[in-house]
Amino acid sequence: MNNVFSKDGTEIAYDKIGQGPTVILVDGALAYRSFGPMPELAKLLSNDFAAISYDRRGRGESGDKKPFSVEREIEDIDALIDANGGSAYLHGVSSGGCLAVEAAIKLSSKVKKLTVYDAPYNSDENALEEWREYTRNLTKFLAENRRGDAVALFMKLAQTPVEQIEGMRKAPMWPMLEAVAPTLLYDATAVGVDRKVPVELVSRLTAPTLVMHGGAGAPFMKQTALALSQAIPNAKFRTIEGQTHAVASEVIAPVLIEFFKS
Repeated sequence: MNNVFSKDGTEIAYDKIGQGPTVILVDGALAYRSFGPMPELAKLLSNDFAAISYDRRGRGESGDKKPFSVEREIEDIDALIDANGGSAYLHGVSSGGCLAVEAAIKLSSKVKKLTVYDAPYNSDENALEEWREYTRNLTKFLAENRRGDAVALFMKLAQTPVEQIEGMRKAPMWPMLEAVAPTLLYDATAVGVDRKVPVELVSRLTAPTLVMHGGAGAPFMKQTALALSQAIPNAKFRTIEGQTHAVASEVIAPVLIEFFKS
């Protein structure tokens, strides 16, 4: 394990594997190095890149100075870049993709290229009230220290069947999810108050960008990916056929290698 200190003094833990240009992998909600796909993806990238998987603040072995802001998470990525050559490729998944987009805008020339998979923006008006209710209830549950209920709420939003959620509550992994439940608010903040595709914001992105979605995933993800790719000045759109939101590392790794090396 390696570590860097962010601008506010928060310690950020990370693993680095391989040699070459730096690729930083940005997890989505609840995931971190001990519980998530990025370490496996890093191994698959390591023949071509120095691949970094890290614990976003509030997760795993990273710290979490308050108050939270998206800007502080961007500063965490900035610290990782500065400690590993001064520039990097970024790959973000789900809400981590939303964070990676904002980081690429803020950090500008430090981000050489950006890839985003299944960023969960949703401009459908019918989704707006659902999102508002989710964020209200999430804030309430966490204020009452009902971490398990907060995790279950998120899983319900992600359309996990109720019976599956109840089964997961009894599984050994559940305490690991509860431990990082407060960071669900961080992901919600990265996605945005109304969850709509931030067309004006992403129009300021200068890094070459690949926007992807899973062909077997939720239909709105395709519409979101299309909207992003059309709003970002230097973007490509790609469907990863046969993949759901939980994209297989062995499927997406060759796509990232091809794009970053092109």
